[in-house]
Amino acid sequence: MWLLGLPWALALLVTVASSGPSADPPDPASIFADLSPEELRAVRTFLMGRPELGLSPSQGGPLAKNSLFLVELLPPKKRSALRFLEHGGARPRREARAIVFFGAQAEPNVTELAVGPLPRPSSYRVLGFKGRRAVPFSARPMTRLEYELLHEALVAALAPLEPLLREATGFGFRNCSGRCLTFSDIAPRGLGPGERRTWLVIQRFVEGYFLHPAGLEVLLDHRDPDPRRWAVRQLWYNGRYFGDVRELAESHARGTLPLARLPEPPARQLFSSYEPRGRFSSGTPTEVHGAKVCEPQGRRYRLRGNRLEYGGWSLAFRLRSSAGLQLFDVRFGGERVAYELSVQEAIAFYGGHSPAAMQTKYMDAGWAMGASSYELARGVDCPETATFLDAHHLLDADGPVRFRHALCVFELPTGVPLRRHFDSDFQGGFHFYAGLEGRALVLRTTSTVYNYDYIWDFLLYPNGVLEAKVHATGYIHATFYTPEGRRYGSRVHSHLLGNIHTHLVHYKVDLDVAGSGNSFETMDIRFENISNPWSAGAR
Repeated sequence: MWLLGLPWALALLVTVASSGPSADPPDPASIFADLSPEELRAVRTFLMGRPELGLSPSQGGPLAKNSLFLVELLPPKKRSALRFLEHGGARPRREARAIVFFGAQAEPNVTELAVGPLPRPSSYRVLGFKGRRAVPFSARPMTRLEYELLHEALVAALAPLEPLLREATGFGFRNCSGRCLTFSDIAPRGLGPGERRTWLVIQRFVEGYFLHPAGLEVLLDHRDPDPRRWAVRQLWYNGRYFGDVRELAESHARGTLPLARLPEPPARQLFSSYEPRGRFSSGTPTEVHGAKVCEPQGRRYRLRGNRLEYGGWSLAFRLRSSAGLQLFDVRFGGERVAYELSVQEAIAFYGGHSPAAMQTKYMDAGWAMGASSYELARGVDCPETATFLDAHHLLDADGPVRFRHALCVFELPTGVPLRRHFDSDFQGGFHFYAGLEGRALVLRTTSTVYNYDYIWDFLLYPNGVLEAKVHATGYIHATFYTPEGRRYGSRVHSHLLGNIHTHLVHYKVDLDVAGSGNSFETMDIRFENISNPWSAGAR
């Protein structure tokens, strides 16, 4: 996606306070802690200084270069971590995972490296994949540089369509001031290995531009590392396909093109904006505060670096740049119940009539879900009483960048008793009533991946229940409405189709109930028809 003034999401870690000379030994949970800004800089400095890698700065320059894309913690192997945690073994070697784009060589590829030992790295090794397969350069994630070049190429290629776009939408790409067009890109970028051609959805750049498609979708081939060789391969406008820009422009010039004329967006209360508006029919006031969370006697949880303790719970956590929240060494009552619980991937498959809609199959880790965690708003994203934690990122950047309040922790009344019983005497009275308030501790972050905002929660309950929860909010991924599109979605506004789609959210769950040598099985119930032993002839 190209967005004017868009801040780029960069790789992430939870900030941990540094220890002074007389500090206690580091908490064992710190073996799972994300890399500090100093460690991120040390890894980058070490790799940039290796002449055989030939690395260039991430920002600027050509696409065909060797550059460092991502640096994040490489967690220790489970076996060595448990030796340290359980048996007093040696502290595991601390290492970083680095992703390098090798674009300036005969066979361009993407390579993952393990770099260590930290905090003063002195060596690296290649992290290979099964079958020793190389990741092709064409399969790399998008970078800020490529988005900038993609925008330039699109503006140049669509110059002949400027009259069409101005007439139909009132917006354009050139000399547009506050009436500009933008685009969203979809994935995958092709139909087979080695391709890198992307359908771009042209949109009016207003608040909630995801809901303002202009009716034009463009297939741009950007596989070649030289942007001068990029080209538009096909276009779709208002339900029709065109082989090139010239064909569409000439159809408009001849007056044979059915234009999709969009109404002028209002200056206020645009339907896609977050501007509060409207009243409840019940008369519920909207200008006063609703219920709030409070801690009348202070916080009941404890944070020590990346160690979180609450009730019988104790765990280590991190915010992995590539995928998001991870929990390690999860214990209840001092006994480990899980070695790891972590977000792995969020996938969305779409259907539609337009080429962008039918091609969309998002795998959001490709946009670094963990590194898309922007500042949480106190009182909205998290209660005012929450503890907020900063994060640092080193993704597609030339150094770590701090993101304020990327995570929060808070205790939450559930509104339902943890347990309760009214013991009736069946004579209009009772023997006793007993109940326990329901509460949970919440560890939260968000991922804003294009239009979607995922809210990721891990909830700890005092009865030994742990819940993983995700909320999807933000904007829908929508395309331009055509009558044919009704087969694949719902018309949600005059020129807007809400496309049919499904979400798949993947977690890794490594349970260590009663030790690490356990197994997992599912059980089902079936109906059994037997003779009734206390009533002859009945079944």
